Amino acid sequence: MPGLKEETIARLKKRLIVSCQAEEGNPLLGLMPEMAVAAAKGGAGGIRAEGKDVREIRKVVSLPLIGLIKQSYPGFAPYITPTLEEVEQIISWGADIVAADATERPRPDKKALKETIDLVHSRGKLFMADVATLAEGRIAAAQGADLIGTTLSGYTEETKNLLDSEEPDWQLLQDLLKVIESPVILEGRVWTPLQARRAIELGAWSVVVGSAITRPQRIVERYVQELTK
Repeated sequence: MPGLKEETIARLKKRLIVSCQAEEGNPLLGLMPEMAVAAAKGGAGGIRAEGKDVREIRKVVSLPLIGLIKQSYPGFAPYITPTLEEVEQIISWGADIVAADATERPRPDKKALKETIDLVHSRGKLFMADVATLAEGRIAAAQGADLIGTTLSGYTEETKNLLDSEEPDWQLLQDLLKVIESPVILEGRVWTPLQARRAIELGAWSVVVGSAITRPQRIVERYVQELTK
C-alpha cells in the first residue's frame, strides 16, 4: 500500500495545479477559496495558495494543497516561505505540501535548506523546492525535496533576463528532467493549454498555472496589448 507521500504525489501526475493567489491591488483579493473551488470543478489536480488563503481553501477543497507564505526580510532575497517560522505556520493552516525558496541565496533565519526540508518531513508533509537553476534543482533533490519546481526562473539575479519571455523556461525543465529522479513541476509563464500539454509531453510531473487562470487583469492586459500593437 502506498504511503501518504506517494499517494499525494501520484494524485498530481500529469495534472494541472492551479495557483490561486491574490496580492494587494487584485480585485479578487479574498476570493481565492471560491477560485479554488472553481478550479477543482474544472478538473484541476491540485491547488497552490499563499498565506491565510491556504487555511480557507483547505476548508472547501480536498485536492492536494501546496502552501507558501510570501514574506520579505530586509537584506535577504528569498521571500517564498523563507524561514522555519513560515514553514510551521503554513503547515498549521493545512497545506499538504510546503513550497519554499530553494535557491542558493542566504535565508533570513540562516538555516540550511536541508534543515527546512527535514522540518517539513518531520511534520509528515511534503516539500516543493522552488528553484531557478539546474544546480539548485540538483541540490534540492539531493537533500530530500519531494518535488522540484521551476517557479523562480526569472526571479533571481542569475536568471532575470528570462522574466520578460513569453515562454516558460523549457531549457530548465528539460535539464532538470535529465539529471534528477524527483518529480519536476513546470511553473512560470505558462499562458496556454498547448504550453501545458507540451510540458507533460516533455516529462513534467505536473504544470502550475496561475495568472492565465486566476488573474483577470493580467489576462485582459494581454488582449489589450495585442489589440493595440
